[in-house]
Amino acid sequence: MAKIEIYTTPTCPYCHAAKSLLAQKGADYEEITVLDAGLRAQMTQRAHGRRTVPQIFIGQTHVGGYDDMAALEREGRLDTLLAS
Repeated sequence: MAKIEIYTTPTCPYCHAAKSLLAQKGADYEEITVLDAGLRAQMTQRAHGRRTVPQIFIGQTHVGGYDDMAALEREGRLDTLLAS
């Protein structure tokens, strides 16, 4: 299974939804809480300027936010990405 990293904040409902979807898939992930300005800057750089949370990375692929990951799931492409 691909390495998954998800940048979050504690009170973000989309972050909770993204983690829930990954849990339903049985996917382990590394959660990086971006309350620290340095971590948020790192996330923004990796996410090509996107500043909202969550920002999700699966392997070398920047998926985007929860809506982006949910769209992959609806299209039947998330499982393939997770398996890579």
